[in-house]
Amino acid sequence: MKKNTVAVFVALFGVGLGCVSCDSDERAAAEPMLIVKFRFDENQTRLNNLGQLSVLAPGNAAQSPDFNSISAHYLELSPTATTQLGEGTILYRGAETNQGGSTAIDFSEAKIVNEGEVFLKIPLREVIAGSYSWARVSLSYQNYRVNVFHDQVDYMATLASFVGFNTFIASHSLGNNFFDVNANRAQGYWAFALNGFPYSSSGQTPPGTITVPNPMSATSPIPNGSCVVTGRFSDDFIITGNETEDVVITLSLSVNKSFEWQEVNVDGKFEPSAGESVIDMGLRGLIPSFQ
Repeated sequence: MKKNTVAVFVALFGVGLGCVSCDSDERAAAEPMLIVKFRFDENQTRLNNLGQLSVLAPGNAAQSPDFNSISAHYLELSPTATTQLGEGTILYRGAETNQGGSTAIDFSEAKIVNEGEVFLKIPLREVIAGSYSWARVSLSYQNYRVNVFHDQVDYMATLASFVGFNTFIASHSLGNNFFDVNANRAQGYWAFALNGFPYSSSGQTPPGTITVPNPMSATSPIPNGSCVVTGRFSDDFIITGNETEDVVITLSLSVNKSFEWQEVNVDGKFEPSAGESVIDMGLRGLIPSFQ
């Protein structure tokens, strides 16, 4: 075989390989995905731990915070109301560590997203085919703006709320305010900083005060101290295994008066300098939907 013939053969063969590679990349790019996003709704129904309508306890006040971002540690689809936690299809589980002693969420590895931003994107082929009525999401971190009242003046503050079962935090920040923790923090640890002012503070809510709505608590309870919020699809979410297009699940979370405190001055304003303390930072319901 002549040299130029060999060169042409090699060139054509190489082009052929390149086309195979391109086809493979295109197939991978075209593979249908399951995409999960969050939405925050201050007008969504405000629920208690049992998934029932909730009202403020006497002596408490609350406000609907303006959310910046959120993170979750666990996401599961459950076929029925009797499916126990962990027995559905687990879509996501975040990193954990024993660096602080007991097992805890590793905050340094947390994926923190804004409203509408993609939190999870996985191939639909990884989701077990079936019909799912419920979604369960274990929320771990919230970052939002709240109004703070001091010396007859309203201020805006940014609050970091850690609602996971247990979180190891090396450090975290709010603007130019840095909080060195280097330890585990149980559910209910919070820190806030006044926007534009050199003031920050941190604290811990009393054990068991974080609301975690679970409408199927009678048939599928969650562990105490966890933050697995449960919500039902309006129509069952069905995976056939033959999907050809992306499917987007939106987890709509109720922030309806989700930031709650015990009042000292009964005026409906959060006034830490008067001794008013945070009592509850739990989201107030979950409505999952898909398209």
